[in-house]
Order: sequence, then C-alpha cells, then structure tokens
Amino acid sequence: QLQLVESGGGLVQPGGSLRLSCAASGFTLDYYAIGWFRQAPGKEREGVLCISRSGSSTAYVDSVKGRFTISRDNAKNTVYLQMNSLKPEDTGVYYCAAGRFCWGGSDPYNYWGQGTQVTVSS
Repeated sequence: QLQLVESGGGLVQPGGSLRLSCAASGFTLDYYAIGWFRQAPGKEREGVLCISRSGSSTAYVDSVKGRFTISRDNAKNTVYLQMNSLKPEDTGVYYCAAGRFCWGGSDPYNYWGQGTQVTVSS
C-alpha cells in the first residue's frame, strides 16, 4: 500500500519550533518532489514549501521564508519541515504530498498524507 504519513504536529507557543516528518511506505521518495501544504480553518489549502528530487527547495508563501526549511533524508525515506519562530497564523493542518515536480498547487501531486495539526497559541 502506497502511503505518506505525517507526524510531529502539536500545540506550540508563538516563537516556538516544530519539526514535521513525512514518511513514505510502499514507494521510494527519491523519485518524487515533495510538497508541504497547509489548510487553516476556513481557508483553502495552500502550498508552503517543496523540495525537488535534486534537493532544491521552493517556498510558495512569503511569510515562511527565513523561518521554515524543508529537507529530505532519502536513506530514511522521509522529508522534514522545520518550522521556527512560529506565529498564530501558521496554525492549520499540514499535509505532505509526493508528485512529479514542485508546484504551489495540487495538480502535480499523486500521493497525499492524512495531515497533522499544528496549533500556535499562547
């Protein structure tokens, strides 16, 4: 069974950090671009960051630049989203997705995880 599983979400105070993990089973992440998306309450899902097969990253939300980084560990078949200096507006469900290439929209992504909740609140 091909699936992606996110983990690492939780409740954190403003200014805190979280590291999300996206682990694949049933297929190898090496061959895919991996995107992180998020959906805040009452809002549409948006692309946040993506890492290409070669390891280059692209941010799709200006507010996360300098605070969020994406990385991949092919040996562990896992992609990470390191989130620092978290703000309340970062609250939402975070999803990872595997696709043919990096894109800020959903179209190129074939596989999706179930999401992990991130709540930034004091």
